[in-house]
Amino acid sequence: MIRPQFKSVFFDLDGTLADTAPDLAAAANKMLIDRQMPPLPMGTMRPLASSGARGMIAAAFGVAHDDPRFEALKEEFLSNYEQAIHVHTELFPSMEELLNLLDEHQVPWGIVTNKHERFTLPLVKSLGLDQRTNAIVSGDTTPFAKPHPAPILLAVSQKQVEASSAVYIGDDLRDVQAGKAAGMKTIAAAYGYCGDHQPPQSWEADFIVYQPKDLTSILFIQ
Repeated sequence: MIRPQFKSVFFDLDGTLADTAPDLAAAANKMLIDRQMPPLPMGTMRPLASSGARGMIAAAFGVAHDDPRFEALKEEFLSNYEQAIHVHTELFPSMEELLNLLDEHQVPWGIVTNKHERFTLPLVKSLGLDQRTNAIVSGDTTPFAKPHPAPILLAVSQKQVEASSAVYIGDDLRDVQAGKAAGMKTIAAAYGYCGDHQPPQSWEADFIVYQPKDLTSILFIQ
């Protein structure tokens, strides 16, 4: 018999709950192809997927967010992504089973992402998750994005739970920082994108998992 270790669970979206990198990379590669430039391999694009437009444009064009060319490239990238937001994206392996287990044990769960609502809500709906949780907080839902704790605290209030008995799971350092700032336990999803800077082992998360299936043994106690 298993029982939940936490009273509520909150997930980052990109690189934690869902593998969105293929569609993000495709949006950037379309820009390259449209310019008669060779597309980049997934291995190059994947680690930067959690950074969204910034990461993809940096990988494809070597253009930083403070470059004058960035805004036009960003709008083109976002337009491409919006038109093909759920072509190859899918939940990570074992994630559907984990969500079913949380539902079965009546553990409230939600999604807190830095992805803007314009993209979050259609994708979450397309993945069939919008009817399963009423806590979906995007990067522009509050005046702040992660690593600020405000988005997580909003999700906590939406589920009417206590942050001190909750856990936040994410594949980026800012996820761990935001979860800690909100007063939660944190899990570093080392199977995700994780950026190209500090490794997950250095994030000082309470737990670290290397495969999505390993989340079950942390979220539930035998």
